[in-house]
Amino acid sequence: MARKVKPLTNTEVKQAKPKDKIYKLSDGDGLQLRIMPNGSKQWLLDYFKPYTKKRTSFSLGSYPDVTLANARAKRASSRELLAQDIDPKEHKEDHHREQLLIASHTLKSVAEDWFAIKKTTITEVTAKSLWRKFENHVFPKLGHRPIDKILAPEAIEALKPLAAKGNLETTGKIIGHLNNIMTHAVNTGILHHNPLSGIRSAFSAPKVTNMPTIKPNELGKLMKVISYASIKLVTRCLIEWQLHTMTRPSESAKAEWSEIDLENRLWVIPAERMKMRLEHKVPLTKQSIEILERLKPITGHRTHLFPSHINHHKHCNVETANKALIRMGYKNRLVAHGLRALASTTLNEQEFNADVIESALSHVDKNEVRRAYNRAEYLDSRRELMCWWSEHIEQAVSGNLPVSTLKEQKIICNE
Repeated sequence: MARKVKPLTNTEVKQAKPKDKIYKLSDGDGLQLRIMPNGSKQWLLDYFKPYTKKRTSFSLGSYPDVTLANARAKRASSRELLAQDIDPKEHKEDHHREQLLIASHTLKSVAEDWFAIKKTTITEVTAKSLWRKFENHVFPKLGHRPIDKILAPEAIEALKPLAAKGNLETTGKIIGHLNNIMTHAVNTGILHHNPLSGIRSAFSAPKVTNMPTIKPNELGKLMKVISYASIKLVTRCLIEWQLHTMTRPSESAKAEWSEIDLENRLWVIPAERMKMRLEHKVPLTKQSIEILERLKPITGHRTHLFPSHINHHKHCNVETANKALIRMGYKNRLVAHGLRALASTTLNEQEFNADVIESALSHVDKNEVRRAYNRAEYLDSRRELMCWWSEHIEQAVSGNLPVSTLKEQKIICNE
């Protein structure tokens, strides 16, 4: 029969005096008060480890910081764990490690992990812009905070000054990236849920403003203005190249001769220069090849089709076409990116296949499931589309735009 231990009293605990050697006072059920020669007092719990049944002990804290009542409460919770075959000492250490791990996961550190992956899917310029937004508007207030402590009200409060300035589009982008970071934290086991999933509703939605562009029936006038404009020949070729290839301003401005495959009549833009980090092939039409032939004597010995006039080893400024359009009188009416919208509108009006148009514009389907099952490049169909578009531009130059629809025209790709 086990010896019954008389429970300690608060007075006994308080008045326990130090001795030459360590000694213990027992409260029963494994709870003991260890008194050190220097007078300090430590609560210990003696118990048998689950499964191995080895005797061990662990500290429940120091007296008087942990009172007798507190020590008994800790003993009770430890006994509950032992009843479930859980070692209370290991449970405490696991919890401590988890808390240290969580504390080390600040918003900035998790954002850095997420960004290391994100930047491989976007262009360098976009990546720098994204990170700058966080450095300017998020990290000063939230970067040092443990990510599991950040709740919706705190995030909303941090973004209010930016929204108050009217920068609603930037605010919306930051909210989207914040949610992506939180989702990353959930997927990597740092968080159990995303606490910021609904904060977008706390801000007004930005007004959607499309890139300035002209109507399809104004293409002829544009081509006439370009032909008479007082601009460098290389700049004129840049605008026409972008118009014929339907590419983005940066993609055209940074085009390299090494990317041109004349044998297969293709311009292959590497993934690292594309917005969505996916290689893009542009079928070259007779008219776009004529632009290359015009450029060859001027820039063919350079790396880029359109080199900078200041440093020939670098590409021209990505704003070159925009600035030229402004000088031609198209300020607030047409930007270089709007040439893509002009092409898209015209081709849709001519009833080309919408998927082929989107592929030609290097747009990525936002429907992930559909995108996964629809990886076709539509290269033959796009070649046909690009040939029609180049012929259409050429006819616009002569002021002889067709009035018939696509179905009434026979498209011939000139070899």
